[in-house]
Amino acid sequence: MAKTLRDEFPSVIDISYQEYLKHKHISDIMTKDLLFIDSGATMLDAAKLMGEKHIGSLLVKGTDRPAGIVTERDLLTRVIAAERNPREVKVYEVLSPRLITIKPQATIKEGARTMIKEKGRLVVTEGRRVVGIVTASDLIKALPDAPETSLPVEKFMTKHVESVEPDTKVWDVAKKMGKERIGSVIVNKDGKPWGIFTERDLLSKVIYNEADLKDPVSRYASAPLVKITPDYSIHKAAMTMATKHIRRLPVFKDDQLVGIITARDLVEAYAL
Repeated sequence: MAKTLRDEFPSVIDISYQEYLKHKHISDIMTKDLLFIDSGATMLDAAKLMGEKHIGSLLVKGTDRPAGIVTERDLLTRVIAAERNPREVKVYEVLSPRLITIKPQATIKEGARTMIKEKGRLVVTEGRRVVGIVTASDLIKALPDAPETSLPVEKFMTKHVESVEPDTKVWDVAKKMGKERIGSVIVNKDGKPWGIFTERDLLSKVIYNEADLKDPVSRYASAPLVKITPDYSIHKAAMTMATKHIRRLPVFKDDQLVGIITARDLVEAYAL
């Protein structure tokens, strides 16, 4: 993507802000308002709470510290993909008991490396007390414009993109996502990419509203697509996600879908 005049000649304020971002800490970006759920609640309860709050995880209540964490991916892979009824599955059956912890004073770079190495959200702790949580979306909002984020997304995107037809049932799409451990599918119309259906769409648009899982996926997909090109830098892709409040960007070249990049992909690029 061609550089703008501002890219070529950044102001003193721009330069100062990027230097500030390089030295931000986990405490600066973590979410402090934590949401908990009882281990005896059902996964339907968990899904509806996540859908209502537009979040992808819940801490599970313990005695003196959380008993674990349950995520939207747990719902997909351990419940829906296994063809289990979310009304009948308890949170304690699918939660992840191991928390990936980090200290508030850790740097953004340390947070990114920990997230990629441990493959999960970061739970911020002081002693045995949980004080925050950090997701990939939190991290990309703080990515500085640095050499490691100037690389093109082409080097980090997933080139094989799963797609479905618009009349495919939501339940079948959710099972596909769970079995293949992916967070989204592209929805085609008239043979061309038209929209995207994500884990968050499943929670916020379908489960929270108690919609019929037999409905066509096109009813709940997000359209039109927010697109980028392969030469977008990691930093520009991160800023696009942050501005649009999304976590995935389809990558197009000459009107052809050539890949998709996620918030976690961007975090991994920065962590290198």
